[in-house]
Amino acid sequence: MAQITEVTEDERVSKALSMRLLRVARLLETELRRELAAFGIELWEVELLGALVRSGAPYRLSAGQLLESMRLTSGGVTKRVAGLESKGLVRRDVNPGDRRQILVTLTEEGRRRAAEVFSTKTETETRLLATLPAAVRRGLNDDLRSLLLDWEGPR
Repeated sequence: MAQITEVTEDERVSKALSMRLLRVARLLETELRRELAAFGIELWEVELLGALVRSGAPYRLSAGQLLESMRLTSGGVTKRVAGLESKGLVRRDVNPGDRRQILVTLTEEGRRRAAEVFSTKTETETRLLATLPAAVRRGLNDDLRSLLLDWEGPR
């Protein structure tokens, strides 16, 4: 029979931190989903729109670049692009320089909707995190960035 051992202070803190991070993530995700529902946009769609917006004009990336940016499988990217294409927010084109490559471009409607959605998302995130002093938010952001870099490596 397995023996129950005492938990060290470091283990207790790690467990508590892990549970709190999960709870914060769930609460943040729930609130963001609620706010984005008014736009008919899912949280995962915002991630793809964001990748295209961050690419700058002409707001176009290859499927491979999206795959790398979002850390998804090719099937995952294809499904997400198809969903946004059906809403008229992106279009897929064959790369004229390499007919094997698909380019995903943000449409005019996609740019308009992205601006609205990002504004609402930013307001929601700011409102939810405003209870923490600015210096604490900055420190927490830096610490979590370091943790993610350790786990995932640079993006």
